[in-house]
Amino acid sequence: MSMLNLVGDQSYLNSYQLDIYDTSFDKLMQKRIYKVLLICSSYDAFMLEEDGRIDEQIFNEYVSLSLRYPPVFIQAHTAREVLKVLQEERIDLIISMLNVGEIDTFNLAKMLKARHPDIPIVVLTPFSREVSIRLQREDLSAIDYVFCWLGNADLLLAIIKLIEDKMNADHDILDVGVQAILLVEDSVRYYSSFLPNIYKIVFRQARSFMTEALNEHHRMLRMRGRPKILMATTYEEAVALYRKYQNNIIGVISDISYKVDNQRDHLTKAGLRLCKLIRTEDPNMPFLLQSSEFSNKLYADELGVSFVHKYSKTCNIEIRDYIINNFGFGDFIFRDPDTMVEVGRATDLSQLQQLIMTVPDRSLVYHTSRNDISKWLNARAIFSIAQLFKPMTLRDFKNTDDARNFLYYAISAYRLSKGRSIIAKFDRNTFDEYKFFARIGEGSIGGKARGLAFINQVIKDYNLFHKFDDVIISIPRTVVISTELFDEFMESNNLYGIALQDVDDEVVLDAFVSAKLPERLKIDLRKVISVFKRPLAVRSSSKLEDSHYQPFAGIYSTYMVPRAEDMDQMLRMLCSAIKAVYASVFFKASKAYMNATQNVIDEEKMGIVIQEICGNEYGNMYLPTLSGVARSINFYPLGAEKPEDGIASIGFGLGKLIVDGGVSLRFSPKYPKKILQLSSPEMAMRQTQKTFYALNTDPAAFVPQVDDGMNLLKMEVNQAVEIPDLRYIASTYDFHSGVLRDGYYDEGMKLITFAGILKHKTFPLDEIL
Repeated sequence: MSMLNLVGDQSYLNSYQLDIYDTSFDKLMQKRIYKVLLICSSYDAFMLEEDGRIDEQIFNEYVSLSLRYPPVFIQAHTAREVLKVLQEERIDLIISMLNVGEIDTFNLAKMLKARHPDIPIVVLTPFSREVSIRLQREDLSAIDYVFCWLGNADLLLAIIKLIEDKMNADHDILDVGVQAILLVEDSVRYYSSFLPNIYKIVFRQARSFMTEALNEHHRMLRMRGRPKILMATTYEEAVALYRKYQNNIIGVISDISYKVDNQRDHLTKAGLRLCKLIRTEDPNMPFLLQSSEFSNKLYADELGVSFVHKYSKTCNIEIRDYIINNFGFGDFIFRDPDTMVEVGRATDLSQLQQLIMTVPDRSLVYHTSRNDISKWLNARAIFSIAQLFKPMTLRDFKNTDDARNFLYYAISAYRLSKGRSIIAKFDRNTFDEYKFFARIGEGSIGGKARGLAFINQVIKDYNLFHKFDDVIISIPRTVVISTELFDEFMESNNLYGIALQDVDDEVVLDAFVSAKLPERLKIDLRKVISVFKRPLAVRSSSKLEDSHYQPFAGIYSTYMVPRAEDMDQMLRMLCSAIKAVYASVFFKASKAYMNATQNVIDEEKMGIVIQEICGNEYGNMYLPTLSGVARSINFYPLGAEKPEDGIASIGFGLGKLIVDGGVSLRFSPKYPKKILQLSSPEMAMRQTQKTFYALNTDPAAFVPQVDDGMNLLKMEVNQAVEIPDLRYIASTYDFHSGVLRDGYYDEGMKLITFAGILKHKTFPLDEIL
């Protein structure tokens, strides 16, 4: 899809007044459990040591699931040790074995809860009939959870995550849109078995949607957007959790028999009552009933929901399969509503976007009417467009094609928004037009690339991308080659010998252009040119460039590569341009500047910035309507201008005119109509732009030379009369009347005044600056 189409997409979406954004995953899971007080007997402590240190087991469990921040376990064997630890350490969770020497676990829990009401307390107990009877008699008001402990570390992880989910639920679910699974079960034995398995399924799902992130840091952050698990043990708790979070619950797993009004009555069948309540309000809510009595399957069938027998040998497998197939986990499968035959499958958002435009109408209508798409997006932590799609029905659109376009363009806008604000790790398998800034390699990206990345972030932070109607404010599409590939290129081709010698620049350039780039880089570059559809600027980005106190602007070369239809030819030109930029580090002028600034030439490292050149093609010329430089301080203000108003210099054609000190138009963005150079027709004829630069689009003109402008055309302004955009920026001087008229007229001298833009607001340049 071209950039013009993306602009059109946004205009289409603007008609719906939509705000497409990506979630700030760094603000999720702010409350965590870092220190756990483990109250156990000396024997339990010994057994834990024998079986492997418990914190080591937890650490290994965290690593295997791609989780971070494993907690530290502090052991205490007596009540006195417990109180001492609580006094000296900031404890986030207390876990106690049921029998700890002379300690009465339940009385100790009451005392600790009275002193530390905000610390959750969990009791671990072996499973036996005697223990179950004892738990029924005890006062458990001071204990948050009781679990059946068989020495498995995955249960401890599940306990920690369950409590963290509860701690973060209000903010993450209600404020951000994180999804939740509601588990209703009062059997200690069964939820101690279910929870670890459900969490493993959830973490596996989280690892699958990590691929939606564009770099390693954001992949880890996206894990925070995984669905949470909320557990209730009574009907009242279940209803309260459902009422509070019902807009974000993706599915319910419920026992059939548990307490209602503090009474456990097998005839009540609280799970059926809960199912009827929820399915009446949300008929499409996935609901799984489970019971130790197989006869209860009849009730599940009557309600049209699934059933799992607790005594089944495949109970956990059946729960896993139900979650994956019904909670939006795994691939999105488009099905024919009559036969349920698969008609399309998407493993990620990109594939879903493409399939939306091709699946049959019947299938699309079926899935949208059931909110399947929004459910799948929610389960993958793509909350903004999921919440956008969920309330919409086909009645909101003119027809199916209108709904199809809406879904496609909303996903497009989301991917575009996400791609604009992140330096993505380049992956040749997933790189496409939605990746606006990508890096190849793991080393430094250099000063110029850092500056571009900063500007990219500023545009995102201040919501500038679409601040002005029908205008996109963005850096050009960019791929950066990190400095490590410069080191590999230099060393694999043994170039330091000739590079550091006192030889002519042409000799250095020939040696570099004849050398070979790493093969894996060439494969990546082939993917780049298949996605980038415009001519390319290959720019230097050294580690020393754009330093605050030692600017290197203009020291190294920039080569412009025209577009070639032959991809092999295009790749050869791009590779030659990259090698020529590398060579410019060792040109005589560069070495002299390095010596003058007391830097060491062999310590310089070069990154490469590859960018699309903005502009349009006219015959054998490619150029933008305007280019320029803006400064935040105006050191020479005139009239009412103030230094802090800033100053801009703009010109017609490529920016080489301004960079080389050519005649351009200088104005203050605050006073765009007051321009000294245009104060009289005579001054305008003397002080306005006479020439402009354009890129020669003939690939044969691209032959790398020490002069990086070898394939740029320097033209007279009067040679641009056939360029349509000239009508928006030119004024015409009438020799007969001596009047300078805004606009383009056939008779008279054409002057570059940008009157259409600065005076008549055909483009809001002054407001943007």
